[in-house]
Amino acid sequence: MVLMSSSFGSSIRFQLFGQSHSRAIGAVIDGLPAGEFVDMTELASFMSRRAPGQTAYSTSRKEADTVQIVSGINRSGQTCGAPLALLIENSDTRSSDYIEIAQKPRPGHADITAWSKWLGEQDVFGGGHFSGRLTAPLMAAGGICKQILNRRGIVIGAHIYSLAGIEDTRIDTVTPDAGTVMAASQKDFPVLDDIAGNLMKQTIISAHESGDSVGGIVECLALNMPWGVGSPMFGSLESSLAQVLFGIPAVKGVEFGSGFEASRMRGSVHNDPLYLRDNRVAFASNNAGGILGGITNGMPVVVRVAFKPTPTIGLPQQTIDLTTQSETVLSAKGRHDPTVVVRAVPVVEAAVAAVLADALKEAGFLQQQLQPESHDQSIIDAGKIFELFKK
Repeated sequence: MVLMSSSFGSSIRFQLFGQSHSRAIGAVIDGLPAGEFVDMTELASFMSRRAPGQTAYSTSRKEADTVQIVSGINRSGQTCGAPLALLIENSDTRSSDYIEIAQKPRPGHADITAWSKWLGEQDVFGGGHFSGRLTAPLMAAGGICKQILNRRGIVIGAHIYSLAGIEDTRIDTVTPDAGTVMAASQKDFPVLDDIAGNLMKQTIISAHESGDSVGGIVECLALNMPWGVGSPMFGSLESSLAQVLFGIPAVKGVEFGSGFEASRMRGSVHNDPLYLRDNRVAFASNNAGGILGGITNGMPVVVRVAFKPTPTIGLPQQTIDLTTQSETVLSAKGRHDPTVVVRAVPVVEAAVAAVLADALKEAGFLQQQLQPESHDQSIIDAGKIFELFKK
């Protein structure tokens, strides 16, 4: 029997379900701390950042993406220890657009690999379980985790780092302020530099008008992460983050800190110097991206995610006809994003929030409600380390 793995997490377990054109999609979260208030207004606002059919640079499919909580909260709106079940109805499906695709797999899409694995029994309509539509329940789960982390002073924000080679303003990854990290999330087009954003918009619209698509990179930062979260080797925080981020449709690359640029540096440049500030350990740079040996070092966690161009395009593409077993050409029809990058920004935030919540619970940090002013997570008491060295 060939199973489809759509779950992740250890101390907190996340399970996604549904297909693009099924009656509904959703998520079940098991292991959330009890007594956490779920702000549905805040969650709805977060969901609206990904919802389709809102701009000229997204699909015209319109879905409200209203999250219904089926179980897992009490009458006060707080988590009660039982699994939290989230449901999102699909209301604007148009399956007729996929009749041709069912026999002519789209180049660059999972159509052909899904067919090889399930021999035609997979749900083709809307991409089925492979669709970006499944990022909506991931958003819902991650949005709730963001609320839990925010109460402990952990801030997560993302922006379009680059799109089709056009770059946004760089964020200071050593001492970033929360306002800058969160600034892009307050905009319809999530960039820091609006001039660069306008160029990106023009590029997206131009590609769409020509029947093509574009890709790009999303950068996400998590501020105020405590020291010591994660484990070496296969339990590393990078491993956990990469596993979930690569589960987002269209992701082709993930890097942390200086990432692939580190391969072109010398150690004297890449190494983050340690120094003492008020008898506490700090770092002068953040090429490590806030993680060393798979464990957080108190610096901002920095991750970038590369998205390929949307594979479903209107231009003619070489493919095969599975029915006639012959070569043919496909010009895909239907409603599709000319780029997934814009709507992927909050999805990356949600994925990072879910993974960090799981890792923090496993490390014992969700047992207490930390306040951002009660600690400086970019430093650690050097005295405690030096005392350990003496033993």
